[in-house]
Amino acid sequence: MRLRNSSRPWFDLSPINRRRWQNFRANKRGFWSLWIFLALFILTLFAEFIANDKPLLIQYEGDYYFPVFTAYVETEFGGDFETEADYRDPYVQALITDKGGDLWWPPIRYSYDTINLDLPVPAPAPPSSENWLGTDDQARDVLARLIYGFRISVLFGLTLTLFSSLVGVLAGAVQGYFGGWIDLAFQRFIEIWTSIPIIYLLIILAAVIEPNFWILLGIMLAFSWIALVPVVRAEFLRARNFEYVRAARALGVGNVTIMLRHMLPNAMVATLTFMPFILNGSITTLTSLDFLGFGLPPGSPSLGELLAQGKNNIQAPWLGITAFLVIAAMLSLLIFVGEAVRDAFDPRKALGSK
Repeated sequence: MRLRNSSRPWFDLSPINRRRWQNFRANKRGFWSLWIFLALFILTLFAEFIANDKPLLIQYEGDYYFPVFTAYVETEFGGDFETEADYRDPYVQALITDKGGDLWWPPIRYSYDTINLDLPVPAPAPPSSENWLGTDDQARDVLARLIYGFRISVLFGLTLTLFSSLVGVLAGAVQGYFGGWIDLAFQRFIEIWTSIPIIYLLIILAAVIEPNFWILLGIMLAFSWIALVPVVRAEFLRARNFEYVRAARALGVGNVTIMLRHMLPNAMVATLTFMPFILNGSITTLTSLDFLGFGLPPGSPSLGELLAQGKNNIQAPWLGITAFLVIAAMLSLLIFVGEAVRDAFDPRKALGSK
């Protein structure tokens, strides 16, 4: 019996994938940009534990409460109302601490929609020890809204990129593999579909219904899948007459098996190269819609909405500057990652070459 070399990693990349990974690592700017972006994204996934107007943990009369996960009414702590406790209220805090209880707060005691009622100056208030990046024109903490806004922007971009890639790869594969009248009809449909002005469509829909995360995602998905179609279609058109594809057809292998097993891996190289740039465009589109007022519902944490507040409040430069720096840093990191992925999958790129 042949034993596997225990010194080799369990994932054991193939030679070509090992070369791609080495090329990716050789691009230091893209490699470290990926880790920085992942660190920021993972951090914002736990936004409720970083910025929240509810304590992470409450100790009261020997019991432990977790307001982040469960809503507790005020009467649980000896209050008068059967509504959820307002933990920022000094009265509720006194109810807990007077009986030997304690509250453990997150680093930022504001959620994205928490209004600071104790501002010493009219909103928008400048940065202070209480609000590290100041408040917006509705007295909401800017840093908390940035954390939540970063998360929702990246989640929107990732979801849109994933689904648009699936639809685009499928459409391009069908076009390129079958060709003929299917390819011709699909090309004419794409030409007509891309001529629809999406911004006017969004304005019309915003006048009829209130857009939310999923409605915006569906509208953007209806148009964003087209970006990958030409690339995948070209790969399938090139590979459909290769000898191994003809041999598979001669052996009676089904079309779906040929497309998935023999042709799709070649097309995925171009797809993976484009995906970071599609993600970048998805985030930019959501930010632009929020800036124009046709994006997420009012009150939602949004980087575009913060940019709009900066435009409308010139006397509060921290709003526009903060939003600009965060968006610029996010998009720059994604561009650097995309360049590194492109170089990694470039067969003409020698290891470590510039």
